[in-house]
Amino acid sequence: MKYLYYILLIALFASCKKEVSNTVVSTETKIQNIKKSALIEVFKYNPKAAPIISVHRGGKSIKNYPENCLETLQYVNDSIPAIYEIDVAKTKDNKLVLLHDNSLERTTTGTGKLIDYTYQELNVFNLEDDYGNETTFKIPLFTEVLKWAKSNNVVLTVDIKRSVAVTEVIQAIKAEKAEDVCLIITYDIKQAQAAYKLAPELLLSVSARNEKELDWLLHSNIPTENMLAFTGTRLAPNEFYKKVQSHGIKTILGTLGNLDKQAKTKGDVPYKVWREKGIDVFATDRPFATAKALNITK
Repeated sequence: MKYLYYILLIALFASCKKEVSNTVVSTETKIQNIKKSALIEVFKYNPKAAPIISVHRGGKSIKNYPENCLETLQYVNDSIPAIYEIDVAKTKDNKLVLLHDNSLERTTTGTGKLIDYTYQELNVFNLEDDYGNETTFKIPLFTEVLKWAKSNNVVLTVDIKRSVAVTEVIQAIKAEKAEDVCLIITYDIKQAQAAYKLAPELLLSVSARNEKELDWLLHSNIPTENMLAFTGTRLAPNEFYKKVQSHGIKTILGTLGNLDKQAKTKGDVPYKVWREKGIDVFATDRPFATAKALNITK
């Protein structure tokens, strides 16, 4: 009986091990068989590729054109080739809209928190530009912006606010079949892994501001082809950018804020210098000036 017990135990262990192994293989096969976003190939590092402008909040500090506004995206897109960082938040009635702040005061004619309003109630308010000028533009639905991006072949980098579950945003992207024009922004390795698990077909903006963060990413289950490396809002040594690119990953520098101001005081020459350092994508509040300095035209 004792020997029979051990035989049964070994058989059970082997059966469980085989089941786990089959599950792992099945998961890997499923990931391999998915249709990956076209952006994974488009954003693969290529030393001969032209630099890319990422327009922060869809366009800031543009007179009569508010941030996170569909009309602003259209206006900028008519002038320069760019990709657009947008902020996705949620209303009281669970509609996904574009808004950066939790409250309405800074960018609209409304007051109070976004979450306290239904989408229909929000339509009473107008968007304001960064100078306080009221426009006739409204807070847009995320689905409207997705449709526009698809129609115009424009890439959106989607920043998901804390009030919104990543799953909701990914579902909205898939519902509009907008996987080929959207990438998801993540801020740490935990968020990146969660987003990859939910949508292994999408390109991810991942935080790689230093050697430690880059090492975490390289040793994660996320393929490097799914990564676009946000290197922060401060300059790193040239060798760091080269190391990121050696893995086939493009680099993003957040010039928004201090670096944009620095460039403005120096006649925009720094944009060229930063390009030579190894910056592939410029996330900026000054898209027109950056485009001119880098000679990026339609």
